[in-house]
Amino acid sequence: MPTIDLVNLQKKKVGTIDLSPQVFGCEPRAALVHEAVIMQRACERRGTASTLRRGEVSGSGKKPWKQKHTGRARAGSLRSPVWRHGGSVFGPKPRSYAYSMPKKKYRAALQSALSSKVAAGNLFVVSELSLQQPRTKLLAQALKQFSGGGYTLVVVGKGQSELLQAAGNLNAVKVLSVDQLNVYDVVRAQVIVISEQELGPVSEAWS
Repeated sequence: MPTIDLVNLQKKKVGTIDLSPQVFGCEPRAALVHEAVIMQRACERRGTASTLRRGEVSGSGKKPWKQKHTGRARAGSLRSPVWRHGGSVFGPKPRSYAYSMPKKKYRAALQSALSSKVAAGNLFVVSELSLQQPRTKLLAQALKQFSGGGYTLVVVGKGQSELLQAAGNLNAVKVLSVDQLNVYDVVRAQVIVISEQELGPVSEAWS
């Protein structure tokens, strides 16, 4: 069972805490994590790229010149893809790139990603993760102790709206609730900060 230090917002040790081995003590599975990240990124694609096919570009449908005896190549339409201003042949059309992977595989990928953060010493459990005021400056100063200004993922409870409000203008900070945890944000984060009271719900939700 992995054990890490329990710290306060000043990153001072105030105790130790045991982590769930099913969620935070798994063997790294890089291929599975990679598959989950690719799936997530594909689902986030807007898929709005669009080109005009030969039936959609402007131009006459009349045959430009007769088929034979002109000395020129055969042509049947001004909108042919081989002509300038002609239609696209295999250009993109609006579509969804989203697909899914089995829930058990995604769960295993998230467990692997979290376990890797623990093994690297980049996951911190804070005894009390709260601010006196929902101010961006206060949150930035507190999290700088952990990440040095790098990208930070903060896992909070649903009732901690002040942290979400304070992080609104911080590009290097993302605040998620337990049910919003995902592989991409875990992998992307330089460090992960979890409040002690949310450690149980994380273990329960993703074990």
